[in-house]
Amino acid sequence: MTELYLLRRMAAAVSAALLVSMSGCGSTPKEAESQWSAEKLYAEAKEEASLGNFDRAGKLYERLEGRASGTALAQQAQIERAYMLYKSGDRAQALSVLERFAKLHPTSAALDYALYLQGLVNFNDNLGLLGSVSRQDLSERDQQAARDSHQSFKQLVDQFPQSIYADDARVRMNYIVNSLAAYELHVARYYYRRSAYVAAANRAQAVVSDFQNSPSAQEALYIMVQSYDRLGLTDLRDDADRVLRKSFPTTKIHSEGIGSTTAKQPWWQLW
Repeated sequence: MTELYLLRRMAAAVSAALLVSMSGCGSTPKEAESQWSAEKLYAEAKEEASLGNFDRAGKLYERLEGRASGTALAQQAQIERAYMLYKSGDRAQALSVLERFAKLHPTSAALDYALYLQGLVNFNDNLGLLGSVSRQDLSERDQQAARDSHQSFKQLVDQFPQSIYADDARVRMNYIVNSLAAYELHVARYYYRRSAYVAAANRAQAVVSDFQNSPSAQEALYIMVQSYDRLGLTDLRDDADRVLRKSFPTTKIHSEGIGSTTAKQPWWQLW
């Protein structure tokens, strides 16, 4: 009886151990994460990001930010989360996180990267190499986003001229300026082709005044010449043509006409 009793007790103990083991296997990932250290959360988030699981990585970085609050690691988590949101296509939320970072950490060593990322998010949420498929130009996209992008890049270059992101920011700034000029030129063409010559001349004048060093200035001057000619304003026409020929002595636009200077080169080829 004693041996049988002991065997039954051993069997009961093994069953109980198995139940405990099975219960542990059934615990949810969320419960497991609550026990992770900050270092473990960071390592797991980096792993998920490397696998392209940006949503999952972003959530881990958000948890890490709260866990490591007040530390440099929390700042890093906040920046990394913004990048994950950007990669996931959540542009608005990425910008919100970056704006909060700049307000909370104005002296952070990572502020230059935060500004660069802010500019990158606004620069274009679907350009880069993918733009070669659609051939979509930044001048045809949201102009306010382009201006916001330029402002972020400019702040980066002004505050951190030696930053490793500064050179790339300068290239993008130059492209944005040219794209804004191209947008104004698109509008001037639109007015001219609809015989709204006063509006066309005014819009072209804005290109020459605000973006005189852009490639669009040449055609803008020509639109001014043609618009003033249609309006019978010969003095203004001759003045504009004089500036055009002096500024672009080898121009062929008089023979090629409006629309001939449209650039097709994508921004990344400017490098």
